[in-house]
Amino acid sequence: MLVEIAHFALAMALGLSLVQMIIPVWGVRRNDIALARVGEPAAISVFVLLLFAFGVLMYAYAVSDFSVQNVAENSHSAKPMIYKLTGTWGNHEGSMLLWVLIMALFGALVALARTSLPDRLRAGTLAAQASVTVAFLLFILFTSNPFNRLDPAPPEGNDLNPLLQDLGLAIHPPLLYVGYVGFSITYAFAIAALIDGRIDAVWARAVRPWTLVAWIFLTLGISMGSYWAYYELGWGGWWFWDPVENASLMPWLAGTALIHSTIVMEKRDSLKVWTILLAILTFSLSLLGTFLVRSGVLTSVHTFATDPSRGLFILIILMLFIGGSLALFAWRAPMLRQGGLFAPVSREGALVINNLFLAAACATVFIGTLYPLALEGLTGAKISVGPPFFNATFLPLLIPLLLLLPFGQSMAWKRGDLLGTAQRLAVAIGIGILATIGIFAATYGGPVAAPLGIGLGVFLIASALWDLGERIIGRASGARAIWSRAIGLPRSAYGSALAHAGVGVTVIGIAATAWATEDIAVMKPGDRMTNGRTAIVLQQVFPRTGPNFRELVGRFRIEIDGKERGEIESTKRTFITRNNMQTTEAGIRTFGVSQVYVSLGEIQPDGSVGVRMYTKPLMLLIWIGSLIMGLGGALSITDRRFRVATPAKARSPKGPQGSTGGPSPQPAE
Repeated sequence: MLVEIAHFALAMALGLSLVQMIIPVWGVRRNDIALARVGEPAAISVFVLLLFAFGVLMYAYAVSDFSVQNVAENSHSAKPMIYKLTGTWGNHEGSMLLWVLIMALFGALVALARTSLPDRLRAGTLAAQASVTVAFLLFILFTSNPFNRLDPAPPEGNDLNPLLQDLGLAIHPPLLYVGYVGFSITYAFAIAALIDGRIDAVWARAVRPWTLVAWIFLTLGISMGSYWAYYELGWGGWWFWDPVENASLMPWLAGTALIHSTIVMEKRDSLKVWTILLAILTFSLSLLGTFLVRSGVLTSVHTFATDPSRGLFILIILMLFIGGSLALFAWRAPMLRQGGLFAPVSREGALVINNLFLAAACATVFIGTLYPLALEGLTGAKISVGPPFFNATFLPLLIPLLLLLPFGQSMAWKRGDLLGTAQRLAVAIGIGILATIGIFAATYGGPVAAPLGIGLGVFLIASALWDLGERIIGRASGARAIWSRAIGLPRSAYGSALAHAGVGVTVIGIAATAWATEDIAVMKPGDRMTNGRTAIVLQQVFPRTGPNFRELVGRFRIEIDGKERGEIESTKRTFITRNNMQTTEAGIRTFGVSQVYVSLGEIQPDGSVGVRMYTKPLMLLIWIGSLIMGLGGALSITDRRFRVATPAKARSPKGPQGSTGGPSPQPAE
């Protein structure tokens, strides 16, 4: 009975979403503040209903209710409880319900942000976002209902895909969805602003924290997915340019450009048209990622669905919201006037260049990902676009972007001094050059590009810290003056420096992969494999049984420079509840930020086993850098100007924000 009530809650959420989509717009046009605010309780109610429905589905997984088709197809009574619960979103139907739940959560948060958003903007944003919620609720109810019943109920379930029975995959999808869906709010802000014709610094300040939240979670989601693929798939790599990986990278690149563009718009009231377009394109790329994962056009360990009918439904959603928003943009954008002017050599100019490089990088990933699909659809020919293409097109855009990044953060607004900026960064440049020379000398005869990458990463870190130090110390004299400047500096300044330093840390980790080494051997107990300074000794191979799997365990002793440094276990699991499907659980031992990585192959008739061993210097820096980036973004969100109320003028009591009624173009300044 509870399952049927949850199904009914989805239908009620659909009805309230229609109310949220229509009534506030009508209230804004009639200057009726009561009608304009109907969207607020509606948005909160939609979230409560969807939270109830998702909770019921999670409960059905927890108690192994196999009368629910979704549970029977993706769970098993022997599965550990943690994976029973995470199995709720480890499938197409459950993950789509989580997607809409997160969307409703963002809508409810916007509804509760009464003092930080103008009334007209809040009403229009809630209405625009509700239109997306309506589309996805229709998709769930008609093609992906998670509450379908089975009669009679099977005695046991089919179990979850073994690759998804992992803590990394328990965390990765929710983080990624918050990032994807978070950009629906920036999209809704853009649509509301285009309809109302009011795009200014107040809009930029309102949209920036929501963009930061989405960007932070998308950064962490991509990072978690990368680490999961690294240790779970047994191949030892952290990024393969898989189309589904690219599907998450594209909105991240566009979202990064959007963050920097909103900074210019807030500070200088410029780049209005470009910022609105980026807000639309970022969420459009999130929708594109949804289509790729759930349409059946791709085969990947990351994909959830292979039903073409579902893909067609999502394609229609894609065309409706992307096509409709771009048409609205084409209609309204010419009516908007750009704001303040600035010199090409200025912080604004540097941020524009930053945007151009990010947009070009996003375009290369877009073309490399979709071109094979388009070619196959048009001609039937199948081609593969892999790492060589992306390394040859993406990296040449990324390197100059990173080199220019410190100059942009150190320049003055409106009119800068390139030579003066270079002089201020002289210490950071010198540190980067010394690091490059030192690493090159220490690794002479090895990879040539890797020391340059290390030097670039060190330069990014040093410049971020140096710029922050200059802003704190400046011309202050005495500890008290320095402390006063330090606590008076906006938190966004600390957050920006931290995020840019995080980029440098990740760059160092990526560059260091050039020194990773690999060895493959067939080993018996007692055999030794040596890889540089590191050696492993196979001590024993033995079977072990888990809750819903059996596994073959290889236990190794690690030696570095001839000294024992502990043990490591690598396993090959066979899931007896999932048609004997096998997975590899790599053994990883961390030393500082470097790692020794061991994965097992097949066992041979004579009792020997294939072993693949990697040594990976500074490997953890790749993911530590992304955590630092996320922390920098979180620190920026706590900045005071994102917590103060909207100006009183904007909250006019005469009606919903600004009493002009219908759409009006941005006035000349």
